[in-house]
Amino acid sequence: MKKKCLFSEKTVKIGPDSGYDNYIMAIESSCDETACAIVKNGREVIANIVASQIKTHEKYGGVIPEIAAREHMDAINIVVEEAFSKSGLKPEDITAFAGTVGPGLVGCLLVGLNAAKTLALVHDKPFIGVNHLNAHLCANYIDTDLKPPFMALLISGGHTQIIDVESYSKQTILGETIDDAVGEAYDKVARLIGLPYPGGPKLDKLAQEGNPMAYELPISRVEDYNFSFSGLKTAVLRLVKKLKEENNGELSEKQVKDVCASFQECVSKTLAKKLKKALNERGYEQVVIAGGVAANSEIRRKIFEFEKYGYRVNAPIMKYCTDNASMVASCAYFNTNTYDDIDVEVFSRA
Repeated sequence: MKKKCLFSEKTVKIGPDSGYDNYIMAIESSCDETACAIVKNGREVIANIVASQIKTHEKYGGVIPEIAAREHMDAINIVVEEAFSKSGLKPEDITAFAGTVGPGLVGCLLVGLNAAKTLALVHDKPFIGVNHLNAHLCANYIDTDLKPPFMALLISGGHTQIIDVESYSKQTILGETIDDAVGEAYDKVARLIGLPYPGGPKLDKLAQEGNPMAYELPISRVEDYNFSFSGLKTAVLRLVKKLKEENNGELSEKQVKDVCASFQECVSKTLAKKLKKALNERGYEQVVIAGGVAANSEIRRKIFEFEKYGYRVNAPIMKYCTDNASMVASCAYFNTNTYDDIDVEVFSRA
């Protein structure tokens, strides 16, 4: 694909067919991580810098958008400078600058996207705007030889989707959640049982010590490839209330672990069943998982069990599951469905 430098309008070839090494610097700031990375040819990470805000938002029990945006402002120059320092590259070595356009928190997105635009303008390089969800899928290309077509399960704090990935740029959403995303369901259940932010990873850890068959929870019966987790969340709320009434207003340590394990078993079973259905009906041999919740131990285990049936399964390593800029750079290299107009504006929802 051909991209234009912003001042000289010189044409630059970017992507697998460019015929030379591409070094793309990308910035990601859609939520509570300020990240900058430099990736060679969409697969080899030269530098991957992430400034996390978890400690800042812990005391609030969730991300406060205004505070997150201010922290991005404080960190953005630092992560860019560190990426250059770690890579040993200079701005003139960079093929293009990329940034996340959305979805995400508007104030947060503006910081990273404007930084990417500014770098492209100052150094007269192409600017490439990237969709955050497409970027999560591209995390699977990092340090692998994976190529489409494949079926993908994208699971994050705000999205749960089954996606038919026919090529690097052609993707069709087959199904998605009609209410809570998987990550939202995890965080809400974590709060119900009193776990601190971020609740999802803590719930996963406790679930590994509990009995997944301790409590019977409902699996939603939504048609086709869509999902619904609001009923499951309500069922857990009622279960927790009932257990507390039977135990002087408190949950025992064993009950907490068993509730976590039972909830996680229900979610992971639902995801695996729908994904297997899509694979069977579409006839694909490759499957990937992506997004922050792809780091969940039981979900990963169930999906990797597909290998027993002859499927090739891929998932990003843990640091590329959560928000990072390496996946944004990979997406800018492989996916032609990008936002290359310097005047592009951020968007909050997909």
